[in-house]
Amino acid sequence: MNDTEKLNIVLEAGAARRDDRRRFLRQASSVAAVAGATSLLAACGGGDDDDSPTPTPTSSVTPTPTSTATSAIGDGDILNFALNLEYLEAQFYSFAATGAGLPAASLAAGTNATGTPGTVTGGKQVTFGDPLVGQYAREIAADERAHVDFLRKTIGTTVVPMPNINIAGGAGGAFTAAARAAGIAVDDSYDPYRDDNSFLLAAYIFEDVGVTAYKGAAPLLRSRTFLEAAAGLLAAEAYHSAIIRTTLSRKGLFVPAQQISDARDGLDGGIDRDQGIGSSAADANIVPTDGDGIAFSRSPGQVLNIVYLNRTATTSGGFFSNGVNAANPFFKTSAAS
Repeated sequence: MNDTEKLNIVLEAGAARRDDRRRFLRQASSVAAVAGATSLLAACGGGDDDDSPTPTPTSSVTPTPTSTATSAIGDGDILNFALNLEYLEAQFYSFAATGAGLPAASLAAGTNATGTPGTVTGGKQVTFGDPLVGQYAREIAADERAHVDFLRKTIGTTVVPMPNINIAGGAGGAFTAAARAAGIAVDDSYDPYRDDNSFLLAAYIFEDVGVTAYKGAAPLLRSRTFLEAAAGLLAAEAYHSAIIRTTLSRKGLFVPAQQISDARDGLDGGIDRDQGIGSSAADANIVPTDGDGIAFSRSPGQVLNIVYLNRTATTSGGFFSNGVNAANPFFKTSAAS
């Protein structure tokens, strides 16, 4: 069984979980009392096939890890993990907006760093048909480049170099593998730089993941200064996510966005948390939250499940062909689902 077939099996399982949840929540919606509704969420019921977005009933809190591997986690480890993700986003947006990647000075290893410097596979400028989408891309690209430089300055001499990053479409491209898993590949291929819509859907793969990654990392940070910085980065990523989700909704890309959401859900574990952008403009779901209006968290392992495009415990794949650069193994291996 090849990687695409495995990912398709994962996607089908995630879609089935989503459908079960939505059928149950449809049945439970008539229960007025909050306590009664909460108790019913533990059950499973039948119903119709309503496909409207519903806040996930599961907790938004990801427990702080307690294993031996995490006992020696430092704030620098956490920020370096975030930097790997920022390298990925910054390179994608920079190429899409300008046709060029980050300068070498923003990619090098610190004098006391761990990790092997890498290169970028793929990436090219998008010819935007909608000037607003082009402007959004340029603004986000500038923000992501600033995030990289900010984290590098904050981390100091132990800053990790950029690892090998795959942001290619076509045969062997990580975007094509992700699009096949989500069922949105065209002629078994996907070019995220082809047009506005292709770019927006590719950006959607990353943006929601970045928000949940920063929220999941917050309980691990010890320094209040670093926590404040992470909160600022999370807020910026949330703004980016909101404009991408809003623009997808404005362009009516509800179905492919839901397929991407389902694919992420199938990769990062058995809990159905990820949410699409809604089923129509009249039923939009711009902010994915739980029943308390709070965004959910992902652990580092769950984040790696998505960017590695693999639901098992592995150390590389997908957008990071040789894995991320990290001194602590906790930040290198995806979660086993």
